Amino acid sequence: MASLPIPGSVVLVDLDGHVGGPHSASHNDIILHPTPSRDINDPLNWGKWRKQVHFAMLMLYTLTAGIAGTAFNSVLLPFSAESGVPLGDLIAGIGYMFLLLGWGGLVTQPLAMTFGKRPMYLISQIGHLGMVCWMPFIHSSGIWFANRILVGIFVSPIEMLVEISIADIVRAVRRRPLTFQFFAHERGFYMGLYVIFLVGGNYIAPVWAGFANDAFGYKWVFWISAIQLAAGTIIMALFMEETNYIRGTSELQEQHDAAAPSDAEKNSDAKDDVVVHTVTAERGLEGTEYSFVQKLALYRQMYTDIPTLYAQIYRPLIFLRYPVVVWSGFLYGASVMWYNVLNATASVLFTEVYGFSPSGVGLTYLGPTIGATLAGLLSGWAADVWLLRQARRKGGVREPEDRLWLVAFITVLFPAGLILWGVGAAKQIHWIGLVIGGGIVAATGASAATFSINYVLDSYKDLGGEVVLTNTMSFAMNYAITPWLTMGYQNTFIMAALLGMALYATFYPVILFGKRWRKASAKSYWGYVESSVMAGH
Repeated sequence: MASLPIPGSVVLVDLDGHVGGPHSASHNDIILHPTPSRDINDPLNWGKWRKQVHFAMLMLYTLTAGIAGTAFNSVLLPFSAESGVPLGDLIAGIGYMFLLLGWGGLVTQPLAMTFGKRPMYLISQIGHLGMVCWMPFIHSSGIWFANRILVGIFVSPIEMLVEISIADIVRAVRRRPLTFQFFAHERGFYMGLYVIFLVGGNYIAPVWAGFANDAFGYKWVFWISAIQLAAGTIIMALFMEETNYIRGTSELQEQHDAAAPSDAEKNSDAKDDVVVHTVTAERGLEGTEYSFVQKLALYRQMYTDIPTLYAQIYRPLIFLRYPVVVWSGFLYGASVMWYNVLNATASVLFTEVYGFSPSGVGLTYLGPTIGATLAGLLSGWAADVWLLRQARRKGGVREPEDRLWLVAFITVLFPAGLILWGVGAAKQIHWIGLVIGGGIVAATGASAATFSINYVLDSYKDLGGEVVLTNTMSFAMNYAITPWLTMGYQNTFIMAALLGMALYATFYPVILFGKRWRKASAKSYWGYVESSVMAGH
């Protein structure tokens, strides 16, 4: 019996024109993944504008939810003074929120994959809106904790469901300037854009929040957050479509198709006569496109049965026996927890050391915003280019670990940024040094988050919807950072910089052993695929 393919190791580049399966219309040596059906309503077959609108709705969700969840970060001190909730409890509550942002996906993710992603996004927004409207009336730590826990559950789709929704519409369309292409081999670029909205939105929110506090009081930070959240919800209700689709194919089948000879090879004995087939928007499709009213349906059908729904709730915990999944979650946690470090210390550092007002503190978030934006754009694009180059060097085969070499830059840059932030404050250097340091920390965090998401999706694409990357490390850091600061800014941030460098440096063992781990998981993984994807998921 032939051995099972290694999950994630796919033929990405057709070096000699003899690989089966669809190829890119603009780069005819690149194999397209995944393979669409012939149904006109298959999200992989949507036209370019329809895909762009849907991508915009995903980013709108990410941005509005992120802003509403983080805008109050620059007004923690006035919020604490007027609400009576100690600053330490406010920071701890943020930790609870981040904890549930990760683990809440154990519930929201299966529900979305079973009943639809569109209703889950709208429920998420409406529930979050209710929590934000509740915030001006909070006057105790217990109520604050309850509010943040519920926010974490409601907003948990922002973690992995958005990434899966992007993958739902990834396929090739003919390349044109300034349009989204959604090639699977360009997934890194679009995940980079997602990280920009996810992380950048979190950093930009306190900028305007500080001015709102100075002009109208801290409660208006909540009301403005609610207004933009409500507006985003209405727009999503009108233009966000459902992307769940029962295709009945898997990456395993695609690998078999790629291993088979192309049609041109079957019909010609001469290698030079092989013609690479392309997939274009003009190829024949079947069915009638949904009407505008049908596209707005809140519920269309069940996409899995109830036993599969239950399995999707506990199966992410089973996946924790896969080292690739564990490490991807570890890297993701290591990347986002430094946001909480900046957030928990910005008000204190810039208020106590430099005498900034809340609006001034808000402006300092421009550094991290710019850093995260640049990193999201460049890291995703650079990883895509690097992956293609490595695939061509390895006989056309893409290995998910190849993108992790770029984490080496993060490992070097991160400690420099964090030391500039914390030790710089201890030495009372010019405040612009802290802003630059915060920008470096945000840039490395955004890049690492992009790499972690793409690595786990590259490795286990078919069950990506059942993989949950948790924020447990962010939760722990929120608890640790306040008492840790009693050591003094200099000692605290030197230790934190060394810790972060050590966490990021774990990329190298994964490069050495990652493929071996994926190979060892092949039997169980393809078994899960058969019982989930091929069973109608």
